[in-house]
Amino acid sequence: MAMPKTKKKAPRAAPRLKRGGKLAEPKWDDLEKMTGAKIHAYRRFVHGWYYENFKPAELYTFVAEWMLKEEYSKEDVKAVKAAPNSALSITAAIVARMDMMGAPRLTKPEADHWLSLPGTMGELKCSIDFLKESVGKYIEAGKDKVAEKEEEEKEKVNVYVPSIQERIRDQAVEQSEDIDIWLEGWIEDPSSFDPKGFDFKRHFGSKGVTQAHARKLKSFYEDTLADYNDLERMPTKGQLAKMSEHDADMWEQLKEGYAHVKKNDIKKLRTAIGELMTALDFVIDQAKATRKPRKAKPRSADKVISKLKFLKVDEKYKLASINPIDVVGANELWVFNVKSRKLGKYIASSIDPKGLGREGTGLSVKGTTIIGFDEKLSVQKTLRKPDEQLKEFKGAGKVALRKFLEDINTTDTKLNGRCNLDTVLLKVS
Repeated sequence: MAMPKTKKKAPRAAPRLKRGGKLAEPKWDDLEKMTGAKIHAYRRFVHGWYYENFKPAELYTFVAEWMLKEEYSKEDVKAVKAAPNSALSITAAIVARMDMMGAPRLTKPEADHWLSLPGTMGELKCSIDFLKESVGKYIEAGKDKVAEKEEEEKEKVNVYVPSIQERIRDQAVEQSEDIDIWLEGWIEDPSSFDPKGFDFKRHFGSKGVTQAHARKLKSFYEDTLADYNDLERMPTKGQLAKMSEHDADMWEQLKEGYAHVKKNDIKKLRTAIGELMTALDFVIDQAKATRKPRKAKPRSADKVISKLKFLKVDEKYKLASINPIDVVGANELWVFNVKSRKLGKYIASSIDPKGLGREGTGLSVKGTTIIGFDEKLSVQKTLRKPDEQLKEFKGAGKVALRKFLEDINTTDTKLNGRCNLDTVLLKVS
């Protein structure tokens, strides 16, 4: 016998959440015109509205807001925020929000309406009493969490974190273990010790020795190498006699300390440590060669032109300078010196034809000097009739400006890039 098909239960629709102030909350206006029955019904409607339109996590935040408004202590508010969600009540959170939005805590018409309903027992209680009781439970539930968190923070503070230099030293100590074992062979049997019998390249590669490690490793063996180098240049008795008592005593102590070591054996150890130092220097030099140069951070145009000196306005020739920021990246710059009556045009050595602001193109400024211009093409000429010629310059278009300097019958001189308080920045392109 076939089982009857059961109808699938439709899943509950997800609450419609409209954030950013798009969802208008219910208002509590005109309460004086509402009967007790309407107030009670509206309260239930608003409660359901919050339940349908907000997630529990959003509702729980209202409790802390309400507590701040009711002047609870910061410690209590902190405890409630730390309380686990399982200890919180959605109903209490909705009551808190409704109270902040102006909902009446308890009105006589609503209380009378409650008593008139069949099956009710006792008087209607104020919802705020329930909220305060719930908040008290939240505070107790959150205090333990706050204490746990503070204890964790203390433990984090007390945990020792080694510095980068300490980490490098510890790693270098580990990397030197095999080298020390090899050098101990010289102590045990100097005659059979091979000063070139250690493969430093393979060892450094397997241990991941970097430039920083190599510098630290060198410091481990520098003093030993210095002692053996001094033994090689031990002064004679005559030289010791000419030294101060202190210096002579230091040399005698060194000689006595290594009196048991043969000269040939000392030479072997010096060779071994020398091979080690050479290998470490190679690691350091190799890192320098392959290191990428640090890319300079590009300066803003405001900083680039901050020290540039120029004449903002000239009343005699009725000229005004452009904004000097426009000079940075420009392909051409026209300038006029009001004192020498020279009109000049700077042409960038690296043109940016499409004006994309590519790095290294166009003109720029360094201090009070224009830079990045072509020294051969950038020239200036003296104006014999500056009033007329400057008026003509102002009215000239791009095509006319191309040959404007060529049409001036005076000798051209090269521009040097320097600007001063007599220089007017006329035009860029």
